[in-house]
Amino acid sequence: MTEAWSLPADLDAVQQALVEWYEADHRDFPWRQTDDPYAILVSEVMSQQTQLGRVVEAWEAFLDRWPTPEKLADADRADVVGFWSEMSLGYNNRAKYLHEAARQVVEEFDGEFPKTPEGLQELMGVGPYTANAVASFAFNTGDAVVDTNVKRVTYRAFDLPDDDAVFEEAANHLMPEGESRVWNNAIMELGGVACGKVPECDAAECPWRTWCQAYETGDFTAPDVPTQPKFEGSRRQFRGRVVNVLKEYDSLTVDELGPRIRVDYTPEGEYGREWLAGLLADLDRDELVAFDPETNEAALRR
Repeated sequence: MTEAWSLPADLDAVQQALVEWYEADHRDFPWRQTDDPYAILVSEVMSQQTQLGRVVEAWEAFLDRWPTPEKLADADRADVVGFWSEMSLGYNNRAKYLHEAARQVVEEFDGEFPKTPEGLQELMGVGPYTANAVASFAFNTGDAVVDTNVKRVTYRAFDLPDDDAVFEEAANHLMPEGESRVWNNAIMELGGVACGKVPECDAAECPWRTWCQAYETGDFTAPDVPTQPKFEGSRRQFRGRVVNVLKEYDSLTVDELGPRIRVDYTPEGEYGREWLAGLLADLDRDELVAFDPETNEAALRR
């Protein structure tokens, strides 16, 4: 059973204050200037593990190379995965799923994106959050987005319990009906600019200071959120290196591949054959690499 909670009685004023604050001034990310669902999907997938400032360069380069779902669907998957790794965009699976989603749009949906969160979830790798974001920003048909920023803002402002079900219910009560595009952009902007880990209430002229419990009490604690593991030296990083190296060869044995992805590779060492074979087996399961444990040979799936 969840704890009791409530939102301000003057909800119209709360909504109006936030929308006016956002429309007066906000960060000018390029994907906020389009309602193209393909471009928005690319931005959402890239943003899952990368700071927004770094996403801009990658997003622009990706769309310059593959400007439409048709272009992406026709691309060599290895090239897409290689791009993802080179730009340090996180798990290479996301590139694979994005490539497959583009193929679905072209082949299964006649080049047209589904327009609802439910329909968008039929695309490979598109979960409830991403589907709702694309529906909101491309078609204005989404529900309230509930991400880390939204949880932090509503927790502080309205003294909500740290409960995912409450955050979702409250977020949907807060959002004006039929205004998912502007509202979800606005509330995420509030969390990113005014109500970050270190709040900038007055400097950012937070529009909710009138109602905010944290501003009134000075208690700016926030819900616990998982910490994103570092990319440097991570398993994700070496998965990307494997893919990039194998793009240059028909196939390589484990011992041929090892020194090409890490300078400290030694066949019998901690980061040796057993470690690399496990990495290759993971990539094989993800259908990115073909790995034969009998011959210890690996090749990129194309």
